[in-house]
Amino acid sequence: MSGLFEVRRRVAHGAGLEAAVAAGESLASAGALLSAWEAARREVEGAGDVVQRLLDERGVTDVVVHSGRVWVDRGAGVEDAGVALGGEREARALAVQLAARAGVRLDDSRPIVDGVLPSGVRLHAVIPPVAADGTSISLRPLRPGDFGLAELVRRGMCDEGAAEVLRALVHERANVVIVGATGTGKTTLLAALLGLVGAHERIVCIEEAAELRPRHEHVVHLQQRAANVQGRGEISLAELVRAAMRMRPDRIVLGEARGAEVRQMLTALNTGHSGSWFTLHANSAEDVPARLTALSGLVAGELALQAGAALDAVVLLRREGGVRWVSQIAAVSGSEVLACVPVAVRAGPDHPTAGVAEALSQWQRSSL
Repeated sequence: MSGLFEVRRRVAHGAGLEAAVAAGESLASAGALLSAWEAARREVEGAGDVVQRLLDERGVTDVVVHSGRVWVDRGAGVEDAGVALGGEREARALAVQLAARAGVRLDDSRPIVDGVLPSGVRLHAVIPPVAADGTSISLRPLRPGDFGLAELVRRGMCDEGAAEVLRALVHERANVVIVGATGTGKTTLLAALLGLVGAHERIVCIEEAAELRPRHEHVVHLQQRAANVQGRGEISLAELVRAAMRMRPDRIVLGEARGAEVRQMLTALNTGHSGSWFTLHANSAEDVPARLTALSGLVAGELALQAGAALDAVVLLRREGGVRWVSQIAAVSGSEVLACVPVAVRAGPDHPTAGVAEALSQWQRSSL
């Protein structure tokens, strides 16, 4: 038991496998040592042994804990994982523990938290009384950089026609918004498209929690920081967008627009930062003007002037029955009224994308 304790202690202090081996000589075998090291890693760096095993599975996109029950999404929708943590007491203890690992406080005075674990897993946790039915934990592993655009075509997220239009948007330095509901693959698609950016270009990625890992050599990651327990030290996404403009970016990427940072992003796009992208929660391309108006705080006419000049295209993702696909690629226009008009449309994952030729013509260099 002393050998196992020492393995855990060394992992907790950042030791790798070799140091753990030196500490675990008293364990029965190399297999037992490796098992102990993996268990200690899951406890110290991840989400605990039971939940981290699920997060480590290839293909898992989300793990959810609710009042001790565990659910997992392996790409086909949420299903019962067949394991349990116990009850509400265990679920709350895990939530508090995970929040501490993410560097945030979760208690009765702050019952909702977001953060990132040392392993890169994104955490969202809510405890009672806000979570009326019991503690809720949502975990999302960091692996959006696994796929390039060709792999997404193979998996059916887009067909060759839509992929050709998306490549054109990247290469012609269009300013684009990727929209869709939660879990439609916005981050996955964005990471794949950033992998198409020229190697000589500098990309500055701004996120609430670092999820984007594009296959590109020159990416700078800026991450929002929450206020400390004294209410100080907050660094907002809007501040990071302003900072990014002074970092000699070739492209500015905002992982997800949720508030006032929309206004800063439009300012950046209107001051020469072409080829930039951000994502947004919206149910259709036609809903984008209303969403941008609500988030930016701009009146409709002012938004039309700003966004009509700044944005070129909207890419809409849908998800149905566990299948995700690029449903629409829309053109953005307007100086008095902002409009997002679908040009390339794919009715479903079993249909080809219509309007590819028109879309390619729409986004030729001369039109941007």
